[in-house]
Amino acid sequence: MSLEIRGISYAVEDIGAAAVRRDLRAIAEDLHCTTVMLIGTDTRAQLQAAEAALDAGLDVFIRPYLEDRPRSELLAHLSATATAAEQLRLRYPGRVTLLLGSEFSLTSPGMVPGPKVFIRLRVLLRWRRYLDRRITRKLNALLAIALTTARRAFHGPVTYAAGYWEDVDWSDFDLIGVNLYRFGTDPAGYEQRLDALVRNASKPVIITEFGCGAFVGAQRRGPGGFLIVNWFADPPRIKDGYVRDEQTQATYLSELIDLYTEHGVHGCFVFTFSMRDFPHRADPRQDLDMAGFGVVKVSPGDASQWEPKAAFAAVSRRYRPSPT
Repeated sequence: MSLEIRGISYAVEDIGAAAVRRDLRAIAEDLHCTTVMLIGTDTRAQLQAAEAALDAGLDVFIRPYLEDRPRSELLAHLSATATAAEQLRLRYPGRVTLLLGSEFSLTSPGMVPGPKVFIRLRVLLRWRRYLDRRITRKLNALLAIALTTARRAFHGPVTYAAGYWEDVDWSDFDLIGVNLYRFGTDPAGYEQRLDALVRNASKPVIITEFGCGAFVGAQRRGPGGFLIVNWFADPPRIKDGYVRDEQTQATYLSELIDLYTEHGVHGCFVFTFSMRDFPHRADPRQDLDMAGFGVVKVSPGDASQWEPKAAFAAVSRRYRPSPT
């Protein structure tokens, strides 16, 4: 069974329209993606990128992003995004999907103690078993309001990118979306969880994020790969003992895409095309790309310039349509 949606996420940032169009062509033509997830805070730039993606032959998932903002701002931003996305959907019927957001229990204050995402992540990792019921109650209340807000303006399919720890009521969504990173030393356990997710789902399942860094041992770190960086150093640097290894990332992505195909997952989005805040440098101590999840490595001098990594070729091979 083949994946219906073969995707990758792309952060819409200020690198210029020409560079964005070039990147989206590479995603369509070289990575053989069918769909791109556009993540952004600037609604206008996000929708311009969406139009460029659609013109390049890609379907789009539009994912607004606001971090550490009050609920009123979050909902106002979602409403503006939904309104713009609806105009695009009318011009490109059947090709635009809207996400409410991602991992609200981390990105929005009030569910996990802490003023900032990084602090809430630390709290979640240590105290999650005491917070699960609180998170579920508050998260589903927020999602219900967000879904109503979105559907007032947008009349296409709607989903959400849930953290793997979030217990979402999917009743009123069109697709189930989960950020399902594999980490630790129990790959069989990951496969069992994936199988249960698909088997028990009443609607199509999308893996909205998966990926790892490009260093030895990154497959065990999963979403925590950024923790190999000492962010308090000036400038930030890679901690001692970590060795760059692009093949680790390539193998991880290949294995999971194969797994999703075998288990009947409807679609998946590699996280991510590029991470411009994690540039590649020749000095291993300054090579933040080791800790990043991009399938391309970005130049430190020009964030619009990149080179493909081993993961780029691996994803391209897995996503390339089989000859008929």
